[in-house]
Amino acid sequence: MQDAIAVLNAGSSSLKFAVYRLGHPLELALRGQIEALAGERDHAAALAEFERRVAAEAPGLRIVAAGHRVVHGGTRFAAPALITAAVLAELRALVPLAPRHQPHALAAIERLRAARPELVQVACFDTAFHRTQPELAQRFAIPQALHDAGIRRYGFHGLSCESIAAQLPEQLGAAAEGRVIVLHLGSGASATALRERKSVATSMGMTPLDGLVMSTRAGALDPGVLLHLMRERGWDEARLSRLLYDESGLLGVSGLSRDLRTLLASDAPSAKLAVDLFVESIVRETGALAAVLGGIAALVFTGGIGENAHEIRARVCARLTWLGFALDESANVRGGPRITREESAVSAWVLATDEEGVIARHTARLLGR
Repeated sequence: MQDAIAVLNAGSSSLKFAVYRLGHPLELALRGQIEALAGERDHAAALAEFERRVAAEAPGLRIVAAGHRVVHGGTRFAAPALITAAVLAELRALVPLAPRHQPHALAAIERLRAARPELVQVACFDTAFHRTQPELAQRFAIPQALHDAGIRRYGFHGLSCESIAAQLPEQLGAAAEGRVIVLHLGSGASATALRERKSVATSMGMTPLDGLVMSTRAGALDPGVLLHLMRERGWDEARLSRLLYDESGLLGVSGLSRDLRTLLASDAPSAKLAVDLFVESIVRETGALAAVLGGIAALVFTGGIGENAHEIRARVCARLTWLGFALDESANVRGGPRITREESAVSAWVLATDEEGVIARHTARLLGR
């Protein structure tokens, strides 16, 4: 039997997983997803199915540790942590900051602890990468007591940003340590400014709702809109939550689909409007982060949309020619990795994110392997 690490990403309706053989380097053995957790299936059933698939598809492996994607680490966790009873209690206290995400990760952790108490488990946080941001980047203009109570900018997609930051030296050389903006574009979307491969500013705030237009989330929204809906329509927290998380973004604007591919293929005016707003939000946020950095040396597209939608990359770069982009159209259609011409003052890249690999490496390190 060969020792291996499991990487688990538990959501409300699915469990994504990967298994890595321990070694130097780690070797991916299996990757997959278990759907339909709601209703009759819960995380216990999903974990049982996961173990069955490992036995069937990667025989000879013995899982000795599990690394989990945990969305929120608050101010306490600036690095991955071994999961103990005390750490679990702290993570439960953070549920109000990520009510749509945190409970599912905790459910998987707790089920696994009950089934295999001897197993080493590690929590890897989407917020941890952004703990390097300066104080000003984390502040809202609210009373100090509220800031001290945890109402501040945390940032998300940190595991994806960490994956990209690790790849920059190979692609950019010395420029990797300079001013870089990472666009993680997927169902959730965010923009992050890097200096010396560390986060200095990001578009998401206390929750993953802020910033860019997303599949079903509006992104930046005047909070007065919510006050208006409460006052004039009597909407409560549950109704506002559905609007913010489930009914807005590409789906809300188009009225057709949350899937960008469907919208790009559609002739409907509402589909075009949704795509236009998506691009507009990316351009606006990229420009703002470029101002924070004082200019940029490189722009990186990643995530499902960032890696695959060449039309979106072309439109974004066309709107940002003032920053110095000269797009190589053929390279962009091919998917890069570099999608700007050699003479371009600022380079643009397409790099595949590997959040599972980041989690696996952290887990191996804390395991002492």
